[in-house]
Amino acid sequence: MRLTVIGTGYLGAVHAACMADIGHDVLGVDTDTRKIEALAAGRAPFFEPGLPEILVRNTRAGRLRFTTSLQEAADFADLHFVCVGTPQRADGLAADLSHVEAVVDGLAPLLTRDSLIVGKSTVPVGTTRALARRVAAQVPPGIEAEVAWNPEFLREGFAVQDTLRPDRLVLGVSSPRADQVLRQVYAPMLQAGIACISTDPATAELVKTAANSFLATKISFINAMAEVCDASGADVVTLADALGHDARIGRRFLSAGLGFGGGCLPKDIRAFLARAEELKVGEAVSFLHQIDRINERQRRRTVDLAGQLVGGTLDGQRIAVLGATFKPDSDDVRDSPALAVTAALLDQGADVRVHDPEGLDNARAALPGPAYCDDVVETCQDADLVLHLTEWPHYRALDPRELAQVVRSPRLLDARNALDPTAWRAGGWHVRALGRPAHVPQPTAAATMRVTIPQALGPVCAAAPTPGDPLSGAPK
Repeated sequence: MRLTVIGTGYLGAVHAACMADIGHDVLGVDTDTRKIEALAAGRAPFFEPGLPEILVRNTRAGRLRFTTSLQEAADFADLHFVCVGTPQRADGLAADLSHVEAVVDGLAPLLTRDSLIVGKSTVPVGTTRALARRVAAQVPPGIEAEVAWNPEFLREGFAVQDTLRPDRLVLGVSSPRADQVLRQVYAPMLQAGIACISTDPATAELVKTAANSFLATKISFINAMAEVCDASGADVVTLADALGHDARIGRRFLSAGLGFGGGCLPKDIRAFLARAEELKVGEAVSFLHQIDRINERQRRRTVDLAGQLVGGTLDGQRIAVLGATFKPDSDDVRDSPALAVTAALLDQGADVRVHDPEGLDNARAALPGPAYCDDVVETCQDADLVLHLTEWPHYRALDPRELAQVVRSPRLLDARNALDPTAWRAGGWHVRALGRPAHVPQPTAAATMRVTIPQALGPVCAAAPTPGDPLSGAPK
């Protein structure tokens, strides 16, 4: 099939490349000339594992081209995916739909044949219906253009995998024809047994916003429990492991720490709140206000704990920050908790050095002020405190004993609960983490031994899971 992908950011560039990789002829469209030139040359304009290889393979094969012309897009195909951003509005919580509206306003008058316009961006419920009216008012006489919604569920760092092997496809359509066209697009996925849900556009829009809101709720719930653990001396990691054994709850997204960020979850839950207020059902999702507040609170708690660890004031203290992106395997620093903490450290007079494996250029542009270092040892040189703020695997591979030789004071605040506190303490470090006791007690042999229970009684208790245990639900 011939199709276009309008908008070539994180979502659009990956979608265009992957659609070409499964055999479609794809034309990517964007107003950013430099981005289009990079993509046409097979260069990803951002860090996303696996994307460069797919770009090169399909641009060379001729299945993937790029342009800045909407006219060329209208002439090229009658199926158009809209993948532009929907950021939070500057004047409130609602989503800014101006980029989506600009695409349909620009494309609709140029259509020369009946077409299907398919949104993939995350939008408030009711957007498809409003855009359909907008398109109908602008298409040339005799042309019909339907609007459908096919939300994305990509994770940065896994976007290629999530596009080629999604856990589900959701098709928000208003006609059998639109459903048939999208099923033809995704035929390789459907043949592989991927679940496909055909529904109305409003439900499809809600699937994405509801999914993000639920994930944010799990993250903020365990972070609230981390604060209770700090107050009571309990261990939030063991608590999360125990909760994760309950099949109704599950272990994923129950990792306490600095909280969520990025270009999706924060602005999406706020947009959901704003849309619910417009629909006069704001009370039904009012809990999301607290979810957002808990997430922001984690950043303040991290800064406060950092101050405590260096004697009560951050002024003049040299702080080494490990991580700038909002998550590993990405160079994205949008609404990054790590950069928010870094900015707060600077505001309190700290001398801050920052390391990140992929996000330094974007971090420099977003937050001038700290020293950005390409080397972890340079970052930690003469540090009074090391803050672990993004859980890159690079940091789990560090040798605590070697790093202890370059800092001024071997103090570690693991705000992601991702480093092994036992190994770091053995390396001479004072270690703190959100929701964990200053000294995590090691289980005794009696506490960890498995007890044989008479078969008639069934299992009553089992040992605490170890990280990576395939039966535990703990992260591998």
